[in-house]
Amino acid sequence: MSSTLDLGSILATLTSASRRPRYAFLVLGLIAEAARADGRAGPWIPAKGEGERMALRDWLARQLAPLAANDRRRAALRAKVAARIATQDAAVIDAALAEETLAIGRANVSRAVSDLVRAGLVRRHYAGNITDHVNRGGRRMAVYAVEPPVLNAIRSRPTLV
Repeated sequence: MSSTLDLGSILATLTSASRRPRYAFLVLGLIAEAARADGRAGPWIPAKGEGERMALRDWLARQLAPLAANDRRRAALRAKVAARIATQDAAVIDAALAEETLAIGRANVSRAVSDLVRAGLVRRHYAGNITDHVNRGGRRMAVYAVEPPVLNAIRSRPTLV
């Protein structure tokens, strides 16, 4: 990877590595925003409450959730969730919908990060209770590291595109 990247070359790289390059670029921007000076983000991100924290992937999914709030698929998902839980209580349906939306968001973020890793823009490893285990899920949390030239290109701009 070249040490002199700009946003255009990052987008061109993503276009060749991802089926959803704009979404992957949004995820990259959020990871860069959450990253420390060394370019690493996670496994925990400070939440809004004092002393609270949340997993990086959950934080990313919550940040991107408003993108689909007015989507026609959200109405279909709401109907599917309401039918599955068999209640008309709006609060229960909203809670189940939020849980389902977060699960879908986590999966979307994971796919986007896989695209970013494939493009060579981000490195991913896991931290947590079980560190050397073939099962990536073993109560470990994702840590994403943005490559230094990419981080510099993103942070050198006051606003992204």
